[in-house]
Amino acid sequence: MTPENLIPILESMGKPRILIIGDLILDRYVTGEVERISPEAPIPVLAARDREKRLGGAGNVAANLRSMGAEVHVLGVIGDDAKGRELLSLLGSIGVDTEGVVSVSGRPTTEKTRLMGGGVQMLRVDFEDSRGIDDDTVRQLVCAVEERLADVQAVVLSDYGKGVLVEPVIQAAIQAARSKGIPVLVDPKGTDYSRYRGATLATPNKKESEVALGRKFEEVSEVPAGGRELIQKAGLEAIVITLGADGIYFCSQHEEGLVSSTARAVFDVTGAGDTVIAQLALGLACKVSLEQAVCLANSAAGLVVGRRGAASVTRHELRAALAERPGVAGSILTREEVGPAVAGWRAEKKRIVFTNGCFDILHAGHVGYLRLARARGDVLIVGVNDDASVARMKGPERPINPLGDRLEVLAALEMVDAVCPFGEDTPAELIRQVTPDVLVKGEDWADKGVVGREWVESHGGEVYLAPLLPGRSTSRIARRLKPD
Repeated sequence: MTPENLIPILESMGKPRILIIGDLILDRYVTGEVERISPEAPIPVLAARDREKRLGGAGNVAANLRSMGAEVHVLGVIGDDAKGRELLSLLGSIGVDTEGVVSVSGRPTTEKTRLMGGGVQMLRVDFEDSRGIDDDTVRQLVCAVEERLADVQAVVLSDYGKGVLVEPVIQAAIQAARSKGIPVLVDPKGTDYSRYRGATLATPNKKESEVALGRKFEEVSEVPAGGRELIQKAGLEAIVITLGADGIYFCSQHEEGLVSSTARAVFDVTGAGDTVIAQLALGLACKVSLEQAVCLANSAAGLVVGRRGAASVTRHELRAALAERPGVAGSILTREEVGPAVAGWRAEKKRIVFTNGCFDILHAGHVGYLRLARARGDVLIVGVNDDASVARMKGPERPINPLGDRLEVLAALEMVDAVCPFGEDTPAELIRQVTPDVLVKGEDWADKGVVGREWVESHGGEVYLAPLLPGRSTSRIARRLKPD
């Protein structure tokens, strides 16, 4: 399938509810530079500059699905400790339902701490208890599964081998979901895939497939036979094997193929498998074909491996990649899409800038203004007045250009990351929805009172008044166009 063919499929996909069951992991990153060797032992000394925490394991699958706009319920286990509370806070901050997460006293929350020096991972330190959960916790998870299956369109089993997905939980989830016609996708672990018997599909990587089969793939041409063998052994309907630089192989009763990798640069493969299974779950929940879902997942994975750590992709980023546009330029968001898009950028620690206006006849003053706004951060979102609100402000003869045209022109600018229309007289509600790090308005607003200033500053943001290019305005152009 060509990228152009995938764009309408992506745009037609809804926002389903998806249940994730699995190992919740708190990822920490300590970054810095190595400038000397320790006098205590022949080891490098990391001069730490920054600390960061992210969702790992099943939590990263949830983050990927939320970035794509899906509603997400998570079932898993945390310890009754500060790390567990941090993990719940991270999930809650992106809108994940965590009511089914079980807190177990005496069992630590799984944590992975990565030490990063010079842009590369030097060491990983794991804190975990990977023993299987006790019978009481199993009963709580099984009950939670049954309660939440009524309104979901797909189930993901995210198995990191940390003890949550014991066989009673796995089989209870698979049997209950399949009895309702709900697809079950498994990110497997270990050598015995018969544990996942009855699932719709599994998504092992190349190494995991080799471990499960007990042999290596010397050539890519050997993968199809191995994939079909795994389907038979585990009683699956389909298999999707990620092959790194060689792409993704998929096989079901009706479809089979190998999709070439789309990654242009590989910075970090951490969490790429989470992105793949999240995209596949979204696709199957929205009833697209396996080939279509794999192609979209392959494109999304190609984006995340170019980023540090467990990352996620938004719909507009994926669409931009399919359209072969750099970055996320050209993204037109609805109000419903703004929240997930902002959540994705925040997860990437991007500094978000917001400005707004009518932008009726785009001119050099607008271009310079938007370029200054973009320079204040990493992402520029532009709020655009719809036609009715422009007419209320500027009279019945405005706008000259309809909303759709104005959005398309703005979205085509290289400094604009996303545009979003609003119909209110002021952008106050949209500003609250975005809560930008920087709110930009023209310096002519210095004495008028900048809408949204109090909200942005109360949330730690700043307001920047950008200088304007003299003599340029849409109103002046419109007057010159009128016949005498």
